[in-house]
Amino acid sequence: MNRKELIVNVITISIILILPHTALIPNFVYSIPILLLVWLVLKYSKATFSDIGFSFGRFQLKSILIGGLIAIITLAFMQLIFFPVLEHFVTFKDTDVALYEFLRANQWQYIFILIMGWLIGGLYEEIVFHGFIFSRLEKIFPGRYSSQISFTLTAFFFGAYHFQLGVDGLLNALLVGAVYLVLFLYFKRNLWYSICCHGIYNTIVITLIYQGYL
Repeated sequence: MNRKELIVNVITISIILILPHTALIPNFVYSIPILLLVWLVLKYSKATFSDIGFSFGRFQLKSILIGGLIAIITLAFMQLIFFPVLEHFVTFKDTDVALYEFLRANQWQYIFILIMGWLIGGLYEEIVFHGFIFSRLEKIFPGRYSSQISFTLTAFFFGAYHFQLGVDGLLNALLVGAVYLVLFLYFKRNLWYSICCHGIYNTIVITLIYQGYL
C-alpha cells in the first residue's frame, strides 16, 4: 500500500467510525454516503465489494442456518453466563438508550427497528467493519501477524462504535463482533455468514427488548 492509499484508507475508516455519531445525517441515512465512499475507495484501489467478501453470488442457504445457530448460542452465552458472572465483580451503570424506548413505543416502530437491524446491523455494519475495515487494516499492517493485528483492531473499533449503548453494550459489541468476524474468516471470507448471524442476533435482541425481557 502506497502513501496515498494509506491516507485515503485511514481517512475513510475515521469517517466510518465518527460520522454516524455526529448527527450531521439523521437516523440511519448515513449508511448511504458511507457505502458510496467505501465503493469509491475500493475502486481507487482497483478492488470491488467481492474482494472484501460481499457478493450476491456467494450467498448460501446454510449461511442462514449456521448464522442463526451461532447467533442463538452467542446470545445465550452472553446473557446467561458471561454477564451474570461478570456482574458479580463489576456493577454496570444503567444507560438511557433512546432507541430502546422508541422501539417499545408501538408495533410499527418495532417493525421498523427490526428492518434496520438487518439493513444497518446485518448488512451495512458487516460490509464496512468486517469486510472493508478488516481488509484495509490487513493492508495497513502487512506481515506475519497482519490478520491477528487487524482482527484485534477491528473488534476494538466495532465495540467502541457502540459506545452509546453504555459500557456493557460496548463490551457486548466487542465480543459478539469478534464472533461475527470469526464466522467471516472461517467460511473463507464469505460475509453472508456474519451478515445472517448479525441480523438474526439483532432480531432476537430487538424482540426481547420490545417484549420487556431486556
